[in-house]
Amino acid sequence: MKRAVRIHAYGGADAVRVDQVDVPAPGAGEVLVRVRAAGVNALDWKIRQGYLQAVFPLALPATLGIELAGEVMALGDGVTDFAPGDRVMGPFGALGAYADVVAVAAYKLALVPQAMDYVQAAALPVASLTAWQALRAAGPLLPGRQVLIHGAAGGVGGFALQFAKAAGAVVLATASAASRGHVLALGADRVVDRHAERFEEQVRDIDLVLDLVGGDTLDRSWQVLAEGGAIVSTAAPDIAARAPAGRRGLWFTMAPDRQQLSEIAAMVAAGTLRSTIARVIGIDGLAQAIEESHSGHGPGKVVVDFTR
Repeated sequence: MKRAVRIHAYGGADAVRVDQVDVPAPGAGEVLVRVRAAGVNALDWKIRQGYLQAVFPLALPATLGIELAGEVMALGDGVTDFAPGDRVMGPFGALGAYADVVAVAAYKLALVPQAMDYVQAAALPVASLTAWQALRAAGPLLPGRQVLIHGAAGGVGGFALQFAKAAGAVVLATASAASRGHVLALGADRVVDRHAERFEEQVRDIDLVLDLVGGDTLDRSWQVLAEGGAIVSTAAPDIAARAPAGRRGLWFTMAPDRQQLSEIAAMVAAGTLRSTIARVIGIDGLAQAIEESHSGHGPGKVVVDFTR
């Protein structure tokens, strides 16, 4: 038996519980991984609440968690690119990462750099791949373009800010006053206090809005777009229906990519790309951490350490 963090019904923080479940066997093309750490994501609370049933239908009970880092225990038929004992990380590509042992498709995994520990590795897959891919979902990210990132202090936002700056973009960001210093340190050209200022009164002619927040923030963003600009949202599956006539809005979901993840992890390990971990928790604190991903936490990513 193993521990798994599951929901049996949609609801609030009390819907999350730790169950004992059977250890899976790896299928063809899968790797059995002993999970050492996993990243906490905003998607966790949205799924827990039932907000994304149309996008991510579930058979309950369901194990939460969408990214992990751990050690290869066994290989399914046809897997030749890993060996037992390998340290791996990756996006789960579905739900199920919050468990002691998981079976995951081998193509979704990348090796953890030697200089990186499991907690650091677990903070990378979803946030970094989402940031890299979302910035390019509406077209090439060209030097000189103006990019506005909503939620720039979070895990995805922090990576997106750095990737956009490296591509030569002018990067504007919305964040809380408490996170202003952190966002500026990552390279933002300008930070708008999301509580005290109306960003639509401060910026204009934006070529790309990366919406990691949704709600009213998305609705107010259409007016700041330049002609031909676009909003890419990871927070609003219905963005196309909400787009005013003549405006372009794209709903984005990340695709696992071993090569991209390996390159990003190498940059983090070398210190040329910054990965911020807000805090590390044990499995007993996971339900509360999922709730706080909704209500707010410090800059960066929360990671659950399964060895605690």
